[in-house]
Amino acid sequence: MRRINSLYGRIGLLKRKPEKTTFLASLSFSTDGGYGGGGESQQNSSRVKIFDRDLKRVHRDRAAWLSRNKNDTFVDAVAENLLDRLEDCKKNFPSALCLGGSLGAVQRLLRGRGGIEKLIMMDTSHDMIKSCRDAQEDSVDNSIETSYLVGDEEFLPIKENSVDLIISSLGLHWTNDLPGSMIQCKLALKPDGLFLAAILGGETLKELRIACTLAHMEREGGISPRLSPLAQVRDAGNLLTRAGFSLPGVDVDEYVVKYKSALDLIEHLRAMGETNGLLQRNKILNRETALATAAIYDSMFATEDGTIPATFQVIYMTGWREHSSHPQAKRRGSATVSFTDIQKQFGGQS
Repeated sequence: MRRINSLYGRIGLLKRKPEKTTFLASLSFSTDGGYGGGGESQQNSSRVKIFDRDLKRVHRDRAAWLSRNKNDTFVDAVAENLLDRLEDCKKNFPSALCLGGSLGAVQRLLRGRGGIEKLIMMDTSHDMIKSCRDAQEDSVDNSIETSYLVGDEEFLPIKENSVDLIISSLGLHWTNDLPGSMIQCKLALKPDGLFLAAILGGETLKELRIACTLAHMEREGGISPRLSPLAQVRDAGNLLTRAGFSLPGVDVDEYVVKYKSALDLIEHLRAMGETNGLLQRNKILNRETALATAAIYDSMFATEDGTIPATFQVIYMTGWREHSSHPQAKRRGSATVSFTDIQKQFGGQS
């Protein structure tokens, strides 16, 4: 478990330096032939819709301006932990795709890891893409050829077998069809390509969930969904296997972030674009309920120094596109030594 005492010790960006970059806007598409951007085929999709993707785009637009020229300690810690996995790989990844979430942190913290030569930055938010492009122009490290693309993770506008690496830091948990998005990522990878993702897990903001539930029951006599459902740790491995990734790996980390008050927590969630995006949500929050939530949060979870903690559970997922060089399981029945022989040989030893 990691503790972060302050999220607001942020630094400015470096002096502006122009760079030739490419800005792309594109219609989205999915592997089943449906097109995004609010088209009819997307509206007629039979898949269950949990999140309001148009609302999440608005949240991302707002987050782009709230986080502009600022570094977030928590977001940076997650991106750094995710990118550390590239240092464990012996191979290079000449072409890479970065999906949604904390684009700016990934772009800033790459620092030559992975041997990336061409990088595509993709987000549903035009403002977020513009913010990343402006930050790159301000950077002194212009060694990576960077393109910018407006697209949707649910309808990935990337050709099959076209990139060596896909990175998604704190973005995919807002997709309505997470398995489908991961399948599209696998198809976009070249053989022996790597998929790296970090998503928020089910224990995220457990303190706020408890406070919201108690406040709603006290003030309104019932419960209204205010926080989105998130994947559990036990589901992450199944998601990678279902998507067809080879050599799947999952690990979990918890970050405890301290805030001066519940209002500071909400402000931080807005700056990350992580506020309520449920399709079936109560669009009006009663003032008395909001104040009761803050009071309950403070009375139940406040620490001795007067701050309140918030838990963020982060699930890291790693998977590879299948390749002949990967270890393969032997054919069933091909063993040449029986467990009976092993037991006879070593069973008498204590």
